[in-house]
Amino acid sequence: MKKRHEQKLILLSIGLMIAFSIPVSLLFNSEHEVLGYPMLLVYLFAVWMLSIIIALIIVKKYE
Repeated sequence: MKKRHEQKLILLSIGLMIAFSIPVSLLFNSEHEVLGYPMLLVYLFAVWMLSIIIALIIVKKYE
């Protein structure tokens, strides 16, 4: 894997650390619900799913 692609994965990891940090996560800690699920849970799983898709695209496209 080229250095540029490794850097993209490192940036993704840093972005995830910020997205999963307590202050950012608490922004979505409200009583609103999406399809019966708490907003915090929806946010965490959406970010997690998005990160998996982005990592898959980076690895498959550039490997």
